[in-house]
Amino acid sequence: MCGIFGIIGEYEEEKARKALSSLTHRGPDFCGITQSKNLFFAHHRLSIIDAHSHSNQPLHVKNILLSFNGEIYNFKELKQELTCEFEFKTQSDSEVIIAAYLKWGVEFVNHLRGMFAIALLDDDTLYLFRDRLGKKPLFYLDGKSFIFASEIKALTPFLSNIEMDDDALMSYLSFLAPTPPFTFFKGIKKLAAGEYLTFKDSHAEVKRYFDLMDNKPNVIANKDEAVYMLENLLQESIDIRLSSDVPIASLLSGGIDSATINAYALKNGVSLQTYTLGYKEFAKYDERVNAKESAEFLGLKNQDIEISQDDFIGASDKVLDTLDEPLNDPASVPLYLLFEKIKRDGYKVVLSGEGSDELFLGYRQYFEYLDIESLSKLNNKNWLKKYFRSNFSKNREWEHYKRIFDETLLFRTSGENFTDLQKNELMKRNVKDNQSLKYLKSYRDRFEKSLHADESIWYSYIDLNLFQAEHFLTKLDRVSMAHSIESRTPFLDHKLASAIFSIDPKLRYEDGVTKALLKKISKPHLNEKILSRKKKGFSNPYMEYLINSKKIELIHEVNKQSGLFKKDKLDEYIKGSNSGNFKQHIWGLYVLSVWIKKWLL
Repeated sequence: MCGIFGIIGEYEEEKARKALSSLTHRGPDFCGITQSKNLFFAHHRLSIIDAHSHSNQPLHVKNILLSFNGEIYNFKELKQELTCEFEFKTQSDSEVIIAAYLKWGVEFVNHLRGMFAIALLDDDTLYLFRDRLGKKPLFYLDGKSFIFASEIKALTPFLSNIEMDDDALMSYLSFLAPTPPFTFFKGIKKLAAGEYLTFKDSHAEVKRYFDLMDNKPNVIANKDEAVYMLENLLQESIDIRLSSDVPIASLLSGGIDSATINAYALKNGVSLQTYTLGYKEFAKYDERVNAKESAEFLGLKNQDIEISQDDFIGASDKVLDTLDEPLNDPASVPLYLLFEKIKRDGYKVVLSGEGSDELFLGYRQYFEYLDIESLSKLNNKNWLKKYFRSNFSKNREWEHYKRIFDETLLFRTSGENFTDLQKNELMKRNVKDNQSLKYLKSYRDRFEKSLHADESIWYSYIDLNLFQAEHFLTKLDRVSMAHSIESRTPFLDHKLASAIFSIDPKLRYEDGVTKALLKKISKPHLNEKILSRKKKGFSNPYMEYLINSKKIELIHEVNKQSGLFKKDKLDEYIKGSNSGNFKQHIWGLYVLSVWIKKWLL
């Protein structure tokens, strides 16, 4: 796991080196630079596989330069396949990438299994790749020179002035994080999951090399056959992520996802040290009791970390700085503190359960949306359409029924926050209803052009691409790498995801039970108490902390200067947060206010 950075074109060496140094936390073990006129190609290394210096990057073979962030879990199999055509000098996965490129060209990426952000320079052609499910980030700035980096902070020094990108703002308010290719810094863009960029002759072109919609639907319609296939793929996915030359730990909540990962690791003969978060004086958010029960059942060592309001508030500014741009996920702060402890204990790799909910339908709301979808088949609904058009409510359920009777897209990610009508009411601008659909259009177009027809597949597809890749995985990458820790997510294996998209989608929801297939897979390894626990999620008392510390007042302070929102409507939202309503709306506005104050005021 590492940090990559490069410049194609003119540059000032001192400025380039300073920008590169902002990524040291992503790879403190070694910093490598290859430079010449109009080329600065660099790498910060976090040594996980083959720590020998001969595997340091940038890796230079023939006329090819490589800077690679991530892990290729099938590199040994690829190496065996390529050994007759390439003289390997290291035990690293990075050298295998070059060998694969020399054999297959840009198609090499389709042979990789893992998580990666890759910068590969072949003579005068630069290729940038982001992995299929968006686990590793890659940003770029196409200006006087072309500059790329693992994090935005390495690119901001090259902006002539700081402007907020309006599409980033509007998509953030809607979906918790800016949607690709937008970032909050106008001019800086990001690759989406499954995309690659080619830069040659001062021209950049972005293409897609992977799409879950390409999987043929309904290949498997038998539940037992589906369970057998997915069980084997999950076991394989966890097994290959246990490969490391450094110690591995695991997160453990009270839920089924992390328990399943640890159960399968034990099946492979690996007992992982586990970590759980708790909150001082806020037992309702605490999962330590459940996690302890899971650890005792599995025979695992479990370390719990308790944080207080002072811990949370004390770390929040540092965490929001780490994220570079607004990300509406209050769990980023406690997760940062958890990884801080894990680093102190000497671990460099951590397994985490992201992706299970999206793949196995773990959110109860998926089932509620499927029920609401059925109302679209009503023959006589004109009066309902008129009713919902003439009556407005902030209530989320009202919005959902309105969409159905308006015959517009119902599900717009599990991370939908402010609706367009809420934004129109709150912001000092005209926001048309359904305006935010433009940020989902390319994904919806691919879904509608595919052979998939079941809306539950759409739910998983858009959530994996936005709610997961741009929200949860952004959080996980930044807060883990801030402590030089590599996070691995076994559920987000592209072979496992592709297999789920190839089964009859009804198998996931016909029983009316969340994660029905995963529970069948895990039943031989977990007890009924773990399997039947109500989903809690990574909840925490962020709103209580924000109110008690009076940091919430920053929203009004910044709004007085920025003039983005109507004061009376802002007051309504803040007042509602005191009684537990619109909590994530308010956290999102707070995070936005912190960024605006730092960069624009």
